[in-house]
Amino acid sequence: MSNKYEQIIRVMLAHAGIEINGNNPWDIQIYNKEFYRRTLTEGDLGFGESYMAGWWDAERVDELIYRILVNRVDEKIQWKFSILFNLFLERFFNLQTKRRAFIVGKKHYDLGNELFQNMLDRRMNYSCGYWRDARSLDEAQEYKLDLICRKLYLEPGMQVLDIGCGWGPFAKYASEKYKVEVTGITVSKEQVQLGQKLCEGLPVHFKLMDYRDLNDKFDRIVSVGMIEHVGYKNYRTFCNVANRCLNENGLFLLHSIGMADSTKTPSPWAHKYIFPNGRLPSGTQLSNAFEKLFVMEDWHNFGNDYDRTLMAWYENFLKNWNNIKGRFSDDFFRMWKFYLLSFAGVFRARRIQLWQIVLSKNGVPGGYLSVR
Repeated sequence: MSNKYEQIIRVMLAHAGIEINGNNPWDIQIYNKEFYRRTLTEGDLGFGESYMAGWWDAERVDELIYRILVNRVDEKIQWKFSILFNLFLERFFNLQTKRRAFIVGKKHYDLGNELFQNMLDRRMNYSCGYWRDARSLDEAQEYKLDLICRKLYLEPGMQVLDIGCGWGPFAKYASEKYKVEVTGITVSKEQVQLGQKLCEGLPVHFKLMDYRDLNDKFDRIVSVGMIEHVGYKNYRTFCNVANRCLNENGLFLLHSIGMADSTKTPSPWAHKYIFPNGRLPSGTQLSNAFEKLFVMEDWHNFGNDYDRTLMAWYENFLKNWNNIKGRFSDDFFRMWKFYLLSFAGVFRARRIQLWQIVLSKNGVPGGYLSVR
């Protein structure tokens, strides 16, 4: 039976120019023949878990993933019933309720500030950089922060809400450069603790809370890389919260990873190991959530920049692993490598995008001037 699975995988990979145990950097090296059965029956989950177990490797995992996806090899794999059943349950139940909102904070963002300090840029941005004129990760993230500020047309003294503020990179930048006051909310205790230190002395306020409890008014709202944790059942609720918190003449910038199709189930591997309960929205899902609440002023896609951002994070992670490996296992090392490299491959194949969307309540008088 294993020979049958191997033959099927071999033919599928050959369609993408990938050879088993070949000499190209993207060729897959198989160390355990059980890999074939698990991948064919468990798809994304079996493929990722078998990498974590050391059953296979590639010199360039990112290129391997890219070639698999750009040639649609993944669409030929059928998942076994137990995985499909779990995806069915996740489709019909709300996994992002207020009671469950802090799960991703504990399981991902609270892994330890040292991990992220050794992987991210100097400002601790855990989202896509803007590489148009950048030569380094630090520059790309600085340009991204300034791009957001310019798109929001910030003015001194404005009150700004940051939904999903992380360690406060936007809040710190906007308060320093544009003289605004920022309130940031997050579901991660670790982010609050470090963020308060990084923003000490600035008009920046951190709150450990769920977005649904927000009620104050603000001149501007920004949310960077947070709606991916909201869930499709709650997009409308999220937009209702933003609408009630935004002043009548305010602007709301939403920075989000996005999908071309309106799927309602996650990647099983990423859901289990990286971002529990995460969902990537589609353009249709978001526009439906905006309807009758906001005017869409600008929609900017620079998803290709996420590939470069992830590869920069990967290089930092490898370079600094010795600084943090005492806190993590070898299994974690392979898991994190697969996370960063596989996501880079997905963005490189343009299967997912990065959007910045600018919204107003009633339309900007005279029209909104787009910023790039």
